[in-house]
Amino acid sequence: MIHRNESCTSGQVPTSYLCCLIYILEEWTGVEYLEDYLNYVAYLLWVFTPLIIVFILPGLILLLLYISIILLYVYKRKNELKEAYSNDIWDGARQMVATLWDGHARIWHGYEVHGLEKIPEGPGLVVFYHGATPIDYFYFLAKLFILKNRMCYTVADHFVFKLPGKSFKQFRSIALVDLVRIKSCLESMAWKGGFKLLLDVFGVMHGPKEECVKALKNGHLVAISPGGVREALFSDENYVLVWGNRTGFAQVAIDAKVPIIPMFTQNVREGIRTLGGIRLFRLIYERLRLPLVPIYGEFPVKFRTYIGDPIPYDPNINAAELSGKAKAAIQSLIDRHQKIPGNVFRALMERFETQQKED
Repeated sequence: MIHRNESCTSGQVPTSYLCCLIYILEEWTGVEYLEDYLNYVAYLLWVFTPLIIVFILPGLILLLLYISIILLYVYKRKNELKEAYSNDIWDGARQMVATLWDGHARIWHGYEVHGLEKIPEGPGLVVFYHGATPIDYFYFLAKLFILKNRMCYTVADHFVFKLPGKSFKQFRSIALVDLVRIKSCLESMAWKGGFKLLLDVFGVMHGPKEECVKALKNGHLVAISPGGVREALFSDENYVLVWGNRTGFAQVAIDAKVPIIPMFTQNVREGIRTLGGIRLFRLIYERLRLPLVPIYGEFPVKFRTYIGDPIPYDPNINAAELSGKAKAAIQSLIDRHQKIPGNVFRALMERFETQQKED
């Protein structure tokens, strides 16, 4: 540090610009030993920045969702669609959004699907393990649409349908030069109208059982995670299935006379993790039924989705027995393809493996 009576340019050896800047700040603020304080701040940033990042990165998923919403609205506007629209018209939009998610899947997670040929040409009920977020399922939907040109209707938790869903109508009256109104327009699109359009275009439904059976009888694929939000938030790196005594999905398969197709994604809990092990968050969820458990991660670990052998329709077994078979099939996929307990570093290293475990 230079002496108080010296200038930054005095002496035979010029003082560094950083030392000069610190000296000027000390003179300006009247704070002595400012360099020590700055070193302390730099140390705190070095320690806590990685922690902050792992809680911010999951926001990329939300960003992709809103980009998807914007693409759908642009597509809707371009084709001059009103409230009523047909599935055929929306195929181009689905292809566009699927390409977006498939690109993210390949770049960020080296995503692969194994066993896609096991999905029947006709209807079927896809049953899958629910990670902290369903991002692996989004990737699967993208692959299914790109490679098979097929949709898969999805049964979602009730809280998804409580998101604001008013129609977006301000866009057509916005002048391009009015930046304030453009900003208001985009906020309205994202928070008020976006999710409803996204859910409608991609066939997300709340149920009930009759609606699921109807979709299956019409020849569609339907997907459900029996563990739902509880499994997402409160399972852990041991990949414990949190199904309780749920048999409704099995009864749907029986009533529709369709096979159940088990599915599991390797390392899905290493990509994003939750703080669901903290008792307070479990109590809050059971009280409010809202997923208020913090998540962190979005680590670029290897994702591989494995599709198991379909469980064929059997009129001689009941819903409880079929549910047990489906649970055993998912557990078999976990045992076969997932190292327990899951480890983030190992999952990262699997991005560089040239061989995989046998399908």
